[in-house]
Amino acid sequence: MKKLTGLIAAPFTPFNSAGELALDQIDQLAALYEKNGVQGAFICGTTGEGASLSTQEKKQVMKRWGEVKGKVTSIFMVGGTSMTEMQELAALAVSEKMDGIAILCPYFLKPKDVEELVKYCALIASKAPSLPFYYYHIPAITDGYFSMLKFLELADMSIPNLAGIKYTHANIMEYHACRRFKDGKYSILWGTDEALLSGLVIGVEGAVGSTYNYAAPLYNELISAFRSGDLEKAERLQFKSVKMVQLLQKYGGIGAGKAFMKIIGVDCGWFRPPVHSPTESVVTALNADLEEMGFFDFCSKK
Repeated sequence: MKKLTGLIAAPFTPFNSAGELALDQIDQLAALYEKNGVQGAFICGTTGEGASLSTQEKKQVMKRWGEVKGKVTSIFMVGGTSMTEMQELAALAVSEKMDGIAILCPYFLKPKDVEELVKYCALIASKAPSLPFYYYHIPAITDGYFSMLKFLELADMSIPNLAGIKYTHANIMEYHACRRFKDGKYSILWGTDEALLSGLVIGVEGAVGSTYNYAAPLYNELISAFRSGDLEKAERLQFKSVKMVQLLQKYGGIGAGKAFMKIIGVDCGWFRPPVHSPTESVVTALNADLEEMGFFDFCSKK
């Protein structure tokens, strides 16, 4: 299968002031990505609040992305707890012209081992056999601390449309082993924005992240500097990312992500509870800190 390369944003799911879907804003997100060199969208994952959406809402979001995605490769995260819901969404992803699907490890009633996880994944992947299938490894959220190398060894034999793993975990040794599995057969997507440079050193080709929504030019410049051999510049740019993520954490973590979007002019509303969203005064303070660090020199532009 064709590998995913470059920056892949984890889109925010846009809501209006009443907390309902604002599907028209998806058009702005797709246009923002095309303009700022983002190659793909990993939809309804952690950043996209997939776990907070109803099945019907996921269908609406999928349909809109299928209509407006343009040149952006669209991978839809179909879920992680309800097998029947995921199978339904996987089948729908084919008709809605998604470019791939993904699932999380079930995070309530969990598989007992990696063998059971692979069997579970196969039940979903089989409902969209023509689409690339990705497993989303984020054990800090799902508690699914399974060996991804073992996962690849088993899934390689039982999931014909397996395309790779979205790897959001700090085990760089395992990541490297997965990337080299069968001479680099699969896309092992890097999931830690603030350490992208570390991933590039061990061969990262594609990366998925929330900060690529609003700071894609910074990361594209970082990648360019690394590819040209200017490691000093690449490290300096990576540190700007670190400082930006520190501000994200300072002002509320994941809930502050949509504040960044408001600041660059793409209003995605706020996160649904229980995620805390910043107040207007907090957004003002964040804006001042971002200006001080030079954010507007490298942020994504509408």
